[in-house]
Amino acid sequence: MSFKRTALIASALVGIVVVATVLVVRRSPTLHTDEAVRIAVDAYIYGYPLVTFDMARRQHTNVASPDGGHAPVGQMIKMRIYPAVDNHCCAAPNADTLYTLAWLDVGSEPWIFSIPEMGDRYYIMPMLDGFSEVFNVASASATGGRPQQYAIVGPGWSGMLPEGVTRVESPTAMVWLLGRIYCTGTPEDYKAVHDLQDQFSLVPLSAYGKPHTPPTGSVDPEFDMKTGVRAQVNALGIYTYLDYLAKLLKTNPPKAADAEIVARMAKIGIVPGQDFDGSKLGELDRKVIEAVPKLALVKMGLHLKQQKTTNGWLYFTNGVGNFGTDYLTRGMANLLGPGWNRPQDAIYPLSQKDADGNEYDGGKNRYVMRFEKGQLPPVDAFWSMTLYDGDFFFVPNPIDRYAVSQRDAFVANPDGSIDIYIQTESPGEDRQANWLPAPRGKFQLVLRMYGPKQVAPTIVDGSWTPPPVKKVQ
Repeated sequence: MSFKRTALIASALVGIVVVATVLVVRRSPTLHTDEAVRIAVDAYIYGYPLVTFDMARRQHTNVASPDGGHAPVGQMIKMRIYPAVDNHCCAAPNADTLYTLAWLDVGSEPWIFSIPEMGDRYYIMPMLDGFSEVFNVASASATGGRPQQYAIVGPGWSGMLPEGVTRVESPTAMVWLLGRIYCTGTPEDYKAVHDLQDQFSLVPLSAYGKPHTPPTGSVDPEFDMKTGVRAQVNALGIYTYLDYLAKLLKTNPPKAADAEIVARMAKIGIVPGQDFDGSKLGELDRKVIEAVPKLALVKMGLHLKQQKTTNGWLYFTNGVGNFGTDYLTRGMANLLGPGWNRPQDAIYPLSQKDADGNEYDGGKNRYVMRFEKGQLPPVDAFWSMTLYDGDFFFVPNPIDRYAVSQRDAFVANPDGSIDIYIQTESPGEDRQANWLPAPRGKFQLVLRMYGPKQVAPTIVDGSWTPPPVKKVQ
């Protein structure tokens, strides 16, 4: 089930929750059975980022050698162009940066990650653990563009590291380096970024300072490389899902703060370090327990619908990227798309409805978003606004424009304001620079703000807010 479907039918599916609860009560009057359903739903939500991350890892690394969009574990994926319009590997791609990323297994030994001299080139290189928590960030603002070397070590690792290497400890064996390097998309800038990408390096500690030839990656020919990650995760049956989660918890242990939910999950057969004991759910009616994934997805979708919006935009100014024990928000965020940055690094306002509270539909309406004079998004790095379909993928259009950003030469109104035209047809040659093409159907908008300003006016304290998107009458 895609996020779009989850969100759209969430209200209707509330009935499923009620029906399932009634079934539980009728079929088993004991609190244990009722509690087991609730625990299973919470376990699903708790494990959603871990399962999603691992599914993404498998899809990104299921190749023998790097091919531009994939690479074996421990090797850099260096995307040389913006994601293609038909690329459905990961949701919510951007058309502002070139992804430079890698998946690591630091369970057996550390990995040395080297970043070259970046000069004044904006980049951000968050390091995420298996639960989608950002445990370290290398960025232009943090390092001043200077070369950096990091030793990424696994949980509980002890040993000697080379001099001059910064130790960072991942709470899990699974690590995702999700780097982004700003690029204007011109041939000249593509080349400049490619030169930088080629200077990044990854080697295991045992090979540091020695000639190192990465091994050939292992390929699982049975793994689905075409279906999107979320769709594959959301299609898993509950027993398969919980078994998958239990296996992942062996090398990606819960944090100390997770003790309460860990104790609860043990009641349904999920114990970190052990195989899933499905017999713990044997007392439940199978139809009831098999409804758990849908119930959990609905719960996360409803949580999204309940979030406060400003001018029709939903965004978070704290807690994202370091969710703590807010598992529901963490699950919701990963349902939208994995790999969130911390708010101090980037904020991503999301809009799915116009100023009147109606879902966007390019087949029925035209829209305009007006930035008053001097009120473009306040950032220290850059901003962009991307249009996606309901599943958070690019929408084909006649001018191959998927986002508008600060690098565009907008045409201002006489009063200095800037209108962004969001519609299927061109607003005219004199306004085309301000046109964000929309499909003849549902769509949604993501406003990316990298390096949001920390002093007013700023989105951080609410002294600046994204303007509403209004239907053209």
